[in-house]
Amino acid sequence: MRNFPTACPCCGRKLAVKRLCCEKCATEVEGLYPLPALASLPRDDQDFILDFIKASGSLKEMAALLKVSYPTVRNRLDEIIDKLEETK
Repeated sequence: MRNFPTACPCCGRKLAVKRLCCEKCATEVEGLYPLPALASLPRDDQDFILDFIKASGSLKEMAALLKVSYPTVRNRLDEIIDKLEETK
C-alpha cells in the first residue's frame, strides 16, 4: 500500500489537505487543513508509534515485541520524537 504524499513534488514544501469526500454519499468538504504531525513520519515510524500505543507505552513490552534491547527501543523513540519536533 502506498502512503499519501506529504511534500510537494515540485518544491518540496509540506502539502495541506484541500478536499475530503465521503465514499458513500459523495459529500465533499473543501478547505485547507494541515496534515497531522504523525502523517509526516515515514511508514515504519508510524507503525512503531502504533505498536507503542498498543503496548500502553511500555518500552519493556516494545523491546520484547521487537526482539531488541530496552535502550534500542528508547533510542528509536527519541529519534521519532526529534523528527516530530522538527515538523513544528
